[in-house]
Amino acid sequence: MSPRGTAAPVVRGRAGVLREIGEPFSIEQVEMLPLDPARVLVRTHASPFCSTDVKNWSGKLFKVPPTILGHASIGEVVEVGSEVRGVTVGQRVVVPGTPECGRCYYCAIGEPWQCGELFDLGGVYPDVARGDDGAAISCAGCVGGYAEYMSASGNQVFPIESDLSSEVLSMLGCGITTGVGSVANVAEVAPGESVAIVGAGHVGLWMLQAARLAGAGTIVVVEPHAGRRAIAASLGADHLVDPDDTDAVEAVRDLTGGRGADVVLEAAGPTAAQRIAVRAARRGGRTVLTGFEVGTAELGLPQVETALQSRRILSSQNGQVHMRSDLQRYTGMLERGLLDPDPILTRTYALDELDLARDRSGSLDDVCGIIAFDY
Repeated sequence: MSPRGTAAPVVRGRAGVLREIGEPFSIEQVEMLPLDPARVLVRTHASPFCSTDVKNWSGKLFKVPPTILGHASIGEVVEVGSEVRGVTVGQRVVVPGTPECGRCYYCAIGEPWQCGELFDLGGVYPDVARGDDGAAISCAGCVGGYAEYMSASGNQVFPIESDLSSEVLSMLGCGITTGVGSVANVAEVAPGESVAIVGAGHVGLWMLQAARLAGAGTIVVVEPHAGRRAIAASLGADHLVDPDDTDAVEAVRDLTGGRGADVVLEAAGPTAAQRIAVRAARRGGRTVLTGFEVGTAELGLPQVETALQSRRILSSQNGQVHMRSDLQRYTGMLERGLLDPDPILTRTYALDELDLARDRSGSLDDVCGIIAFDY
């Protein structure tokens, strides 16, 4: 925060700006806009590049250029708005994909993963910087992690204390919380329950580890990519199913006594994968959906299997976590080796390699690439 009566210095830094949907990122110097009293300026340390960012880049989620992508991040606080409490300059903070304002209807009823500060925006995100042409640049998803500086709501920065690398901790803003939270908070997997996981990417592999920690009995992973099936096997999957080679629903049923799994966790996105997830659950079983294909996609389900056979379909936005209480707990699980990031963190990239990170994420060569900032 600038001393009273003095103007804040102009902050400039490099950013990967999406200026046209589906076109290469423009790596350029931008000037951060003066800090709003309710916002925090963060110097970025690391930001994951995952499938959501590929969808944002390709226009499937209706982001409007010019904008800075990167929907989860970690960094160091360099300036604090006058209305922000609980955050100080110099703190290391996680900037997740979802704020927790504490005031909206959803936060008030204990569902901060649907916070109105994000979901009531209608897709219009705050302007945080300007380019050399003077035009304002927004932060898609209210984070904008593919830049040296982020201007984030004070309700979207969460202090963290850990000796782990920023590259690892940056995954707490999306993949870890969604994956682990889907198992612990949404599905509430109990010891001995059979679990099927549809999709072994950034989220699905965290689900697999969390299911093991929860004491799941049989764990079946459905994944078409051979390399990702191999990673799932190394993390403790009991059975691997290639949906391109066999009927995945029948395979899961055959591996679970002919019934289907007690819990099916979907982490793939396509509607076909979500239909597999619903049908692979036993009668009365639970299916947790986390993925999405495109903003206009609609999910068609068989009526009898859905309505008459007591299957429960649950949604998991950010794992239904409470960041203020769950963040340090999940950090501790990483620190104690209960969660292993190494098979998931494929490689790191410099900001200048943003297009390469996007290409490798889209082609599934990376499980999770990290944009790392070395100052």
